[in-house]
Parts: sequence; structure tokens; C-alpha cells
Amino acid sequence: MQTQVIRAESRGKADYGWLKANYSFSFANYYNPERTHFGVLRVLNDDVIAPSTGFDTHPHDNMEIITIPLSGRLMHKDSMGHTSFIENGEVQVMSAGKGIFHSEYNGSDSDELNLFQVWLFPNKKNVEPRYQQISLSTVEKRNELYQVLSPNDNDEGVWIHQDAWFSMAKADAGWETIYKSKKAGNGIYLMVIEGELEVADTLLNKRDAIAISDFSELKLKAISDAYILIMDVPMNN
Repeated sequence: MQTQVIRAESRGKADYGWLKANYSFSFANYYNPERTHFGVLRVLNDDVIAPSTGFDTHPHDNMEIITIPLSGRLMHKDSMGHTSFIENGEVQVMSAGKGIFHSEYNGSDSDELNLFQVWLFPNKKNVEPRYQQISLSTVEKRNELYQVLSPNDNDEGVWIHQDAWFSMAKADAGWETIYKSKKAGNGIYLMVIEGELEVADTLLNKRDAIAISDFSELKLKAISDAYILIMDVPMNN
């Protein structure tokens, strides 16, 4: 088993006034040659967006883009004709495929928006762009890992063009479980959203992460009430 701990304070940071960003991987003006990607996981941005501000219309192609609001309300528009709001408790995915344009704004004029945006390299190029959004209330379970993303369109959560699985958990202090790899050869990138978690004999605090490869199963233990995201991804991109 190979592990790398990424402490919250070691992430790349940027403050644009309207946007305060934390970068787990090289992005925009932040470049760290040791943090360019983890397998097919290319981007994990922890963004705080000021009220009534956001990203103007911009293009993407050949990327699987997953957005998980942690607080606040995201307003989304795209060239596929979607206009929607995505809130805490929901997850959105776009397969950019052969090309899309979209904009993202804080949908509130008074409250900040905090979200994770995740990009994965796809396993198919130039597919037809697609959009999907679900409420996590349909899958969420207290003190259990629940799946929010997979490669399968008939499975729980959203689906993408990649052999990746995302799971989340909202756990009480003392909760323990065993996480088993979803596919041989995959690695996991685990982010503690809130609280404290022990994994691979390592204590992780809020926004700390651990990248693990060459494993089959892991013991997880919540030291305090905890909220976690596990991204199980192919290591070859």
C-alpha cells in the first residue's frame, strides 16, 4: 500500500476577491509538479464564491466534471440548454465530451457558496455532451458509506464515462467501517470535509486528504463526527 497525506494548509491557494480557492492539484496560477493529478483525478477545487458572482461562460471538452455544493446555491447555465440551481445535498455531473460552454454563479445575493468541483479524465473521447443532477437524499444514509457516482447509468448516484466510484459518509464519532476497492488497480483519494477521521494509521482533520494506491481494503474510523468523500479512480489516465 502506498499513501500520501495532503494536509489542508498545504493546498494551493488563491484569493481573487470574489473567489477564494483551494487547489488539491495544479490549477490556474498554482503549479506543483508533484501534484498534477492522481490517476484520472485531475482537479479537486474547494471554492468559496461571493454572493452574485461567479464564472462567466467558458468552454470544456473531454472531461468529466462533478460539482458538489457544500453550502449555498449554484446557478448553472450551459450550451445544452440547461438552466438549473444546484444546492447543498445535490450533485451535478457534466460529460463535456466533444465540447460544451457553461457558466456558474452563486445563486444568492447574500450568502457565500462553497463547493467542490472535481474533474476526471474520461475513458471515452468526443462523446455527446451530457448533464445529470440528483438529490443525495435518495441515497444518503447516516453512519454508512453511500454511493454518489459510478460508471453505471442504472446504479445509485450519477454516472460518468470512467471506471470511478465516489462515496460519501456522514458519521458519528466512533463509527468504523471497512472500505473495499471497487476495481482492481484503482486507488482512492479521500477528503475529510468535516471532522476527524483515522485511516491507514493516520489522523486526518477537516479538509485533509489521503491518496492511497496498491490496496484492496482499508479501515476507516471517525474520531469525531465526520463528513467524508472517497474517490475511487483508475491510476492510469
